[in-house]
Amino acid sequence: MSKILRSDGRKYNELRDVKVTRNFTKYAEGSVLFEMGETKIVCTASIEDKVPSFLRDSGQGWISAEYSMLPRSALTRIPREGSSSKPKGRTQEIQRIIGRSMRSIVNLENLGERTIWLDCDVIQADGGTRVASITGSFIALYDAIRHIKKEGKIKGRILKDFIAGVSVGKEKEQKLLDLCFKEDSASDMDLNVVMTAEGQFVEIQGTGEKRPFERQELDELLELAHKGIKELIKIEKEVLKTEELI
Repeated sequence: MSKILRSDGRKYNELRDVKVTRNFTKYAEGSVLFEMGETKIVCTASIEDKVPSFLRDSGQGWISAEYSMLPRSALTRIPREGSSSKPKGRTQEIQRIIGRSMRSIVNLENLGERTIWLDCDVIQADGGTRVASITGSFIALYDAIRHIKKEGKIKGRILKDFIAGVSVGKEKEQKLLDLCFKEDSASDMDLNVVMTAEGQFVEIQGTGEKRPFERQELDELLELAHKGIKELIKIEKEVLKTEELI
């Protein structure tokens, strides 16, 4: 199998450089600037002492997410989505993925009747923004939970596991981990994968961009994604300076 030379010189199974700046904004209970290669996203976690109407008086909390790409986060200007208009389909899809992913690893009963809002604002996009938003959001979420636990507002364990997301793909029979935009555009098939530290799947989105793909190819890419997610979770623990679930 011929090896594709990646534009940034990485090996096929290598993540882009990851940089995390915690406490990036002043007011949010948890905030990070999450950088994965040239993709840069501000993720904030804000806590509200109320829940959606369908959970009122249930004693259970909720996690919700909003996602946006700033107008010049891409090569050409993206029109801003007004707050009064309904978000575009892609935006809604990504918001739901982020929310589902975080709810899967949160004990909502122990959270109590409060909502944690995760806001993901892409300030520069170069592929993998949805999975990078998930990884960055988890760090912001962890810091927000740590904040309210220190204030004594909640007791009991809130987090069930660590979580991260990564993209994988295949171009000209070569498997690739953590696709930049150029690689994503050229791939024959690609996946977005979200997994826990225990190796359980939360989300798998797969597309045959140029051709149908075989079960064996899917299994190979899932294994490659698992490798990348284990590395990302290791980075999360190093950034947070803990392996403890709070």
